[in-house]
Amino acid sequence: MTEQNSSVPDFEADAAQAVTLKGTPASRGIAFGRITFLKRQAAPEEKIIVSNPQAEVERFEKARTQAIEQLGQLYEASLEKLGEQNAVVFQIHQMMLDDPDYVAQIEELIVAEKCNAEYAVDQVADRFAQMFANMDNEYMQGRAADVQDVSRRIVQILLGQKGITSPHQITKYGDEPLILATDDLAPSETVQLDKEHVEGILTSAGSTRSHTVIFARTMGIPAVISMGDTLNESLEGHLVIVDGANGVVYLDPNAELQEHYRQRKRTEDALRARLELFRGKETRTLSGRQIHLYANIGSADDIDLVKASDAEGVGLFRSEYIYLHAQDYPDEESQFQIYRDAAQALDGRKLIIRTMDIGADKTAAYFMLKHEENPAMGMRAVRICLSHPDIFKTQLRALLRASVFGNLAIMFPMITSTDEVKACRKILQEAQAELTQAGIPFNAAMEVGIMIETPAAALISDELAPLVDFFSIGTNDLTQFTLAVDRQNAEVGRFLNPYHHAVIRLIEMTIKNAHAHGIWAGVCGELAADEGFTHQLIAMGVDEISVTPSSVLMLRARIATLA
Repeated sequence: MTEQNSSVPDFEADAAQAVTLKGTPASRGIAFGRITFLKRQAAPEEKIIVSNPQAEVERFEKARTQAIEQLGQLYEASLEKLGEQNAVVFQIHQMMLDDPDYVAQIEELIVAEKCNAEYAVDQVADRFAQMFANMDNEYMQGRAADVQDVSRRIVQILLGQKGITSPHQITKYGDEPLILATDDLAPSETVQLDKEHVEGILTSAGSTRSHTVIFARTMGIPAVISMGDTLNESLEGHLVIVDGANGVVYLDPNAELQEHYRQRKRTEDALRARLELFRGKETRTLSGRQIHLYANIGSADDIDLVKASDAEGVGLFRSEYIYLHAQDYPDEESQFQIYRDAAQALDGRKLIIRTMDIGADKTAAYFMLKHEENPAMGMRAVRICLSHPDIFKTQLRALLRASVFGNLAIMFPMITSTDEVKACRKILQEAQAELTQAGIPFNAAMEVGIMIETPAAALISDELAPLVDFFSIGTNDLTQFTLAVDRQNAEVGRFLNPYHHAVIRLIEMTIKNAHAHGIWAGVCGELAADEGFTHQLIAMGVDEISVTPSSVLMLRARIATLA
């Protein structure tokens, strides 16, 4: 038996000796630092009787206006850090502060009870948060945290308090890096983190689908969430190693364990450097088969991220964010300019724009959608388009006009039948006829596709294929609808298995039927970026894969190793 070299650290032994705290992996990466707990300044709970309620209303209005301005600044500052798709949450928060019911209830409480503005905001925030928390739909439950976040901002302004990175709210340990610990972080708190000092995030609660986790991943901050009671203030100041990929936190690690993880971190840094070797290369398998590797974006502002990632085009432009940013239905001209600018900026690379997927977790007040018990399966996406053909045609006219400025294609979401596709194409033909009559140019050969994200669409993909030029398989919705699991509901998250044989068979069936009718098939969604699943997608014959910009080089390197 060979004697073990005593100079080589025994990782398993060192790890076994360390105090290990476990949670849910949220944002991969390795971080070293001392735990510092976020100490929020709470609003005073006491009710103060005021002599001039109208003056308190004016104080509230002034603070509300300032909060809206701050959120606008936060949105602009977040664009570079997070991209348009993620930064839009702060515009949604602005809209919440303009909600007439929210504002009216606060002002009515101030006047009726002659109370201070801070108390009124706190009371109404709790009232709204409780209302949302009691709803069955997890998306609506998530709005409880949003209400508390925006209300906390108003109260901070009323009290003259600063943001979370001010010295009185987190303890610093000289120049040592910090691991921020708390019950949960609001989106506005996460994006304001000082990355010069905060290198990791630990939370006792939270969800892997929260805005906070998405922000942490985008910002490259390792995070472990849902640690429960093991994360408590007795850990303040302790040195830890955060392993975000495995959801493990090592408390007071010895020198050997620290060295092991420093070596792992160096290895990961080297891997990122190796990925740069694939920049500027085509995406090909070992056998030479070309795969089109595209990026998903939320707006034209994300085109810079696409270029920086070296993606070969855009496989999913989520046009609904144009509607979420607007105070009213965006007109044809404003949409045309956005689509045109995006097409031109891509310099001939493919730009696939999904027509508005409004509804479910993406709503705009001016659509005046009715409350639904299960909005994910309600009035959304193509159902709204076909129910409001005038709004839909406005978007299609803008897309057609932009088609002459680049390699633009469109696709319709949430398809379940051939009738829906025919109805969409009929409105598209009407838009083409109108533009022809007006002498406005468009690309008559522009590709038209559909998203396969319902079991119905996958099962009749042989009937749908002759009606379109391509399929884009949206694995997130396809998984939730196939398994009857709400992907917004953390309670049933363990049942959401994207690798379920039923899901895999539907994907395989869709690709097979696409090729049988001479059209191409792509995949977007979380499965598309799963490098452990890439070999199966390639084996199924997928032609295109669309992922977040940050995943492009990693996936290209992975595809290069596959037959």
